[in-house]
Amino acid sequence: MCSKAPAVLIQAGALVLLALPLAGQGIVFGDDFEWGDTGEWSWVEPPRCDRIDTFDRGLKPVAELHVATWGDDNSGNGTEGNPYATIDRAVDDAVPGTAVRVHSGTYSGGVYLSDVAGTAVAPIWIGGAPGEARPVLAGGGEGLHLTRAAYVVIHDLEVTGASANGINCDDGGEYANPLATHHVVFRGLSIHDIGSGGNEDCLKLSGLDDYWVLHSDFANCGGGLSGSGVDHVGCHRGLIARNRFQDLSANAVQSKGGSEDIEIRWNRFLESGARSLNMGGSTGFTYFRPPLSTVSANAEARNIRVVSNLIEGSDAAVAYVGCVGCVVAHNTIVDPHNWIMRILQETTSSGTYDFEACRDGVFVNNLVYFERADLSTYVNIGPGTESSTFTFANNLWYAWDNPAQSQPTLPAVESNGIYGQDPVLQSDFRIGSASPAAGAGTTTPSTWGDFDGACYSIPPSIGAYEAWPSGHDQ
Repeated sequence: MCSKAPAVLIQAGALVLLALPLAGQGIVFGDDFEWGDTGEWSWVEPPRCDRIDTFDRGLKPVAELHVATWGDDNSGNGTEGNPYATIDRAVDDAVPGTAVRVHSGTYSGGVYLSDVAGTAVAPIWIGGAPGEARPVLAGGGEGLHLTRAAYVVIHDLEVTGASANGINCDDGGEYANPLATHHVVFRGLSIHDIGSGGNEDCLKLSGLDDYWVLHSDFANCGGGLSGSGVDHVGCHRGLIARNRFQDLSANAVQSKGGSEDIEIRWNRFLESGARSLNMGGSTGFTYFRPPLSTVSANAEARNIRVVSNLIEGSDAAVAYVGCVGCVVAHNTIVDPHNWIMRILQETTSSGTYDFEACRDGVFVNNLVYFERADLSTYVNIGPGTESSTFTFANNLWYAWDNPAQSQPTLPAVESNGIYGQDPVLQSDFRIGSASPAAGAGTTTPSTWGDFDGACYSIPPSIGAYEAWPSGHDQ
């Protein structure tokens, strides 16, 4: 069963309404590709709960400008037969409703685009040409830097070899202006092998509101326990969904500097560094968006939601770091190397600014499959936190090398936890109807779709996957 009612999740003892995708509808990918509609699936497949609504859903370009390796910025006119040579030149001519079609080939990185503005009904699309291999932006300080943008779609590009960040999107230093950069979609990207082994990111986002990062791959960015797959500084109302993160040094996704209301779901994280998901962090005071308040309490991050992901390896699967009211639910966590989670406070109150302690975190309906001998402790709790305010409920914990040591030491009493019972993981960590995780999640009117896009049952199963029904186990 899949309900179309709003999702409800327990958060610090209260019920919080969250948006739920509708069943039977799919994701728009690129210009005209529908993914996940019920009609595409046979009767053995479950109903679907995987709709993602980007602002450009269903919209089509009304004009095209072309870029090709053999084009010319001086004599070209942007037509397919007489293209420009660079993205910068084409974007100079782009008006709302224009698609800048970058044909396959390798282009120099270091593309800088400022004040690119579409509208809610006529975006500007910048990306690969339909039916062709992704064009490659190679080298440069940053592969692509987008500043002060609105209603823009960056899609189907490969970015590699930049010395700083792969793609950087920011507000141009307008920290107090929530409309400086907003409504941007990043889709179908491959960003890899970025930086020189330091604090360099695949995708760096600063001061960005109302945005989506979808169907992309991020790998080998930064080094030396620095650098992120996606690094948020002061970003709000974002969705990170259906991406793959692999071989990162610090983390896959970091959300700090006043970031709020960001959902991270349906992603796969493989060996993503020190902390796969860093909810919060440590930010210089001048970089917060909005600027820090001197009269009310501040936080590195609030309401970050990590839902229905596969998280494999990393030193710690998730970290709550100065994060207030952040949620980790319905994830399948496999073999973290040092801790399952961390609860930390890195930014503390000063004489000028008051910061809230890390508190009111939620960890529910997660399936944790781990090697006890590989862990230092189950949970690493730092000073200055209010870890006793956390909610733990209906998680399944299984130490595959020593089931008797499956039950973790937690900072608050867990309700309805399952300890030492083999979840009987199948291919890609799915579960069948015989798993103790099947139907054992906390009962809610409805929840997000699972990693496959299927609707969770009521009550739901524990982990990233809803259990396959009897007779259809893989």
